[in-house]
Amino acid sequence: MGRNNFSTQHQQTHVRRHRNAGGTTAKSAKAAKPLPTMTDYLSLHSRLAQVGQEHLLKFWPELSNDERIDLVRDIEELNLDEIKLYFDRATVSMNENGIKLDDRLQPLPEGKLISIARAPLEKLAAYRDEGLLQISNGHVAVLLMAGGQGTRLGFDHPKGMYDVGLQSRKTLFRIQAERILKLEELAQEATGKHGHITWYIMTSEHTVQPTYDYFVANNFFGLKAENVLLFEQGSLPCFEYDGRIILDEKHRVARAPDGNGGIYRAMKRQGILDDMQKRGVLYLHAHSVDNILIKVADPVFIGYCVQEKADCAAKVVEKAAPNEAVGVVAIVDGKYQVVEYSEISAKTAEMRNSDGRLTFSAGNICNHFFSSNFLQKIGSTFEQELKLHVAKKKIPFVDNAGKRLTPDKPNGIKIEKFVFDVFEFAQKFVAMEVPRDEEFSALKNSDTAGKDCPSTARSDLHRLHKKYIEGAGGIVHGEVCEISPFVTYAGENLASHVEGKSFTSPVYLRDNRDPLHGHL
Repeated sequence: MGRNNFSTQHQQTHVRRHRNAGGTTAKSAKAAKPLPTMTDYLSLHSRLAQVGQEHLLKFWPELSNDERIDLVRDIEELNLDEIKLYFDRATVSMNENGIKLDDRLQPLPEGKLISIARAPLEKLAAYRDEGLLQISNGHVAVLLMAGGQGTRLGFDHPKGMYDVGLQSRKTLFRIQAERILKLEELAQEATGKHGHITWYIMTSEHTVQPTYDYFVANNFFGLKAENVLLFEQGSLPCFEYDGRIILDEKHRVARAPDGNGGIYRAMKRQGILDDMQKRGVLYLHAHSVDNILIKVADPVFIGYCVQEKADCAAKVVEKAAPNEAVGVVAIVDGKYQVVEYSEISAKTAEMRNSDGRLTFSAGNICNHFFSSNFLQKIGSTFEQELKLHVAKKKIPFVDNAGKRLTPDKPNGIKIEKFVFDVFEFAQKFVAMEVPRDEEFSALKNSDTAGKDCPSTARSDLHRLHKKYIEGAGGIVHGEVCEISPFVTYAGENLASHVEGKSFTSPVYLRDNRDPLHGHL
């Protein structure tokens, strides 16, 4: 399947980001570019000097022509007018770190939060019908945040390619793709109309090529290739504490990914917002790749948000304990935001309502809804106002002699944006509290950590699927239990397969579309 199955925008991104992917093409691409002249150097030096960054050219006399082309390109990719503003805003943010927000904090009001566990079933069914209707009309897309590599898992590939050890050997990407396919079928059964769910996948410079190759090799898991679009997360330069940009090599600027909040700028710059408009996409479900229980494009969540006319929403889970290190969705100074665990005191974290539940209990799980109109407003206006989060890091740098060194203590800052920082710009924000055991099991660490790891992801999925079978009238002896997404999306329509039957672990309910051998 050729590369032309992706949008033109993706091809442009692919070529631009992967100039070296083809080996021999890198040199010819450089040769085609005019070599920087002394006039170019003087012009660049003058522009850099205006923003205090002329040191980026200090090794110019020592650089080869190819290296000069690399350095000019790196500098051209920086928005020099924004650089000083970014650093100044980042410094303000850094000085605010550690400030407690207790006095400015309010929990989400009851009218803005629906709990799946406590809502009437007929209400949830009506939301589901609404969601399926929107899907069948082609109004729903999914935004997958998949820029990370599985480094902490000891896996040197995009995290979505990770296999947690299920019987089916399905990876995170495959599981999510199959849930999309199943949902399209359910929507067609409910409405008589077939609509496609567009899948926008945010990758990074390092994951775009392997992700693309993996999707092509697997025939897009049965999805139409034109409905799967990859785009790349942006990056921001790394700074010394005095605001000077760090050189990673004599001819390369030190950069770092701009965080999952970089999606808004990337969607605008790489044509994703335009593509949504062209396709008539009205609603977007955004989530991270590493939650094995994710209900991709959840029709109940979509339907709730549509009926509430929300422009932005979050799924949350009830905090397990006051000291669980998870951000909570709350109101600060009258605006919705995620408040990090470190930003509230233990006393506030331990507050309880009259029913004994934690007052600040809405744990953030990186699972959001956006209307297309809201995303357009973010892209055109609010993106420039997004908070900047600063981390002091050990950043490799080039010393005055041109030698690349890795420091043993933090020597500079990396700046990130967070996806949830747009909540404060929403006119209508709502939240949905979902059962953790049904919707959230993160994959962050290797098994040695004992939590948020492959073995917990596996056992959480086994437990949920066993619950589905038992809820449909079957019996499962033992714990290992997997149901293909082609059989059920979220426990529906299982009775005909399992009612009155007894199953012994390991159980794997598969569809004729699932390979027999279980190795994908």
